[in-house]
Amino acid sequence: MPQGDLCVTRVPIFQGLSRQEQMRVAEFVRPAHVAKGEVVYTPGQSVSRLLVMHSGQLKVSQAAANGQEQILRTVTDGDVVGERAFLTGHRPNDLVVALEDSRMCVFDHADLAGLLRDYPDVGLRMLRTLSDRLASVERLLAAITSSDVSARIAAYLLDLPGSMRDGVLTLRLPMAKQEIASYLGTTPETLSRRLAALAASGVIELHARRDVSILDIDALEDVATPR
Repeated sequence: MPQGDLCVTRVPIFQGLSRQEQMRVAEFVRPAHVAKGEVVYTPGQSVSRLLVMHSGQLKVSQAAANGQEQILRTVTDGDVVGERAFLTGHRPNDLVVALEDSRMCVFDHADLAGLLRDYPDVGLRMLRTLSDRLASVERLLAAITSSDVSARIAAYLLDLPGSMRDGVLTLRLPMAKQEIASYLGTTPETLSRRLAALAASGVIELHARRDVSILDIDALEDVATPR
């Protein structure tokens, strides 16, 4: 991997380090590549590594009681997979599959433990990342228990990573509508109708290739937190 494109520079938990420190951390990185559709790891598998996403996208899911797949989250550039196994020592109960060709940087747990001793701020940033993820889950859970599909969709959109384009926050839906609908506990038809309603009200703008612009973030937050 080119020196100017170190995996660690793309990850929030390492961004507080100096360039020299990042270079040292990068010495422990093993690059890995998975193809679209490839299984990264399965429930119960012994995992002694932390995966840092460099590019691409992974899907993390579990099997529900009825046997159907329950999507927990998607993982994209800069995200981390496997931190729970590192912090608790427990084997994962998740299935992780590549949604597209993906590049990752891999840390063995033994190496990561040593790095955390040298750079305790990295551990604090890791905990902050877990805290942010928990907050996202709590917001979505509150929306789901409200039985308001629009609230679920709004909460989901607010938690997706985006970028500014011409002064407007734009994001890309990471999965097909059928998978997003399954994740949100609704149907693809209802998802499409509610997205269209948000667009008609001027809260969002829908584009081709799954792109969505958030035109009124305050209004979207109001939809995500029904009273």
